[in-house]
Amino acid sequence: MNFIEAFSRTVRCYSGKTAVITDEGWSETYGELDRRTTRLANALEERVGGARIATLSCNGVLPLEAMLASHKRGVANVQLPFRESQGGIVSMLEPTGASALLFDDSNVEKALGVLDRTDFDAAIHRGDAEVDHEAVESYEAIVENASSEALEPDPAFEHGVFYTSGTTSTPKAVLHDQESMWLGSTQVVMEMGIDESDVALVTSPWYHMVTCDAWMLPHIQAGATMVIQTHFDPDDALELIETHDATGLLAVPTQLRSFVEAQRANEYAVETLSYIRTGGSIVTESLVDDVSTHLTPNVYNTYGLTEGGPNLAYAPPSLQTDHPGTIGNESFMWELRVVEPAETAASLDPDATVGRGGTGEVLARGKGATDGYLGRPEATEQLFVGDWLRTGDIAEVDSDGNLHIVGRADNMIVSGGENIYPEEVEEILEGYDAIEEAVVIGAPDDHWGERVACVACVGAETAVSEDDLDEFCRDHDRLANFKRPREYVLTSERLPRTDTGTIERETVSREFFEIE
Repeated sequence: MNFIEAFSRTVRCYSGKTAVITDEGWSETYGELDRRTTRLANALEERVGGARIATLSCNGVLPLEAMLASHKRGVANVQLPFRESQGGIVSMLEPTGASALLFDDSNVEKALGVLDRTDFDAAIHRGDAEVDHEAVESYEAIVENASSEALEPDPAFEHGVFYTSGTTSTPKAVLHDQESMWLGSTQVVMEMGIDESDVALVTSPWYHMVTCDAWMLPHIQAGATMVIQTHFDPDDALELIETHDATGLLAVPTQLRSFVEAQRANEYAVETLSYIRTGGSIVTESLVDDVSTHLTPNVYNTYGLTEGGPNLAYAPPSLQTDHPGTIGNESFMWELRVVEPAETAASLDPDATVGRGGTGEVLARGKGATDGYLGRPEATEQLFVGDWLRTGDIAEVDSDGNLHIVGRADNMIVSGGENIYPEEVEEILEGYDAIEEAVVIGAPDDHWGERVACVACVGAETAVSEDDLDEFCRDHDRLANFKRPREYVLTSERLPRTDTGTIERETVSREFFEIE
């Protein structure tokens, strides 16, 4: 089944129901959303034929309608990250074959720069800003003037192009079709019991897999209402929950921390909030406790990757009580294995599974996986071991068979022949009251090969020394001595992260330790 069929069912059942509300005052029903996206699909066909389009936009109506119009065409929408640089976007577009660029008011300057450096057949702007470019058309004008006749979609039934959150090179382009999106969306509806009575706040960037296929599409499939926040702000988001009686929230861990801080300070009325979905980076036990105390006890922790759809594993709230921070185990559409880690796909054995209490790399098998990266055959070859998708993530299997992500295989530090996953050390360090966040890396060492080094973000008014942290680590009963940092840098500045909360380790290594 393709997702556009699921959307058509929603329109038949809930045509007059509100589909989307934005913090800018726009709203439309499912019937209106259906009619507008048909017109947009026709307008795009007139301008670029069967070519793909690209969308550069903050959260709002534009990316939602562009995705659904692309479903109706059966041709992908390239989901561009609006936080990327102009040059980065130009590089990211190269393997996609996109022929039209859609953009909003917040991205006018960047979009015009991209247009001047690329060869698009069409450029379409939605918003009130004055755009001085002869090739740019008005979004609302083309929608109003386009045909309302249904299209025959391309049999490829593409959904769109996502990007991996690369921090050291151009992010890799990942194509998913609508069957993959429907599988992922259906899985999330099943996991969380989403139905037409739900009101979901959309506040994380739309172009990420987790926001798109683990949040927006499932709520559309169920006929629920989405409240879209254009630019993330925790206080404004909590006010939207209060105003619209929102029942659900998706937030990556960095966002959840800011939600907790805002709620502690202002105590918004969020009693209607019945579930929170999180993931994207490691969720700590302390964060689960804080969210349960200040927002809702119903925390769904999930684990996935762009190449595999919305998530491979999930842990319902009931698991967080006895296994805080776990990602649970395989979701409905996936089979998972945890195997002995290896440096390359060729040297990895998918049958070398680890037992309970063991640690290894997560492999996944399911129909929701991508076929590979656009224009990157060598990277695609490393992505699979037979029909198993290689995640590159390291998980510990607890005594009940639940998985706990402890780090990335490519982040592993080898010190004196011992393997150390920095995320494990970071979680312990962040349990020290004075530390707001910590990053652990491997610094070159003539004797040990690598030594464990730490950058700790502490409050500007906090008095803490390297000796204090070293004593804390020496005394901690969960930290082996060989994992203890031998070098510290203390800073009051926030550490660099991607917008899904992933630490930019290469940036930390370069800026704090001058490691290239």
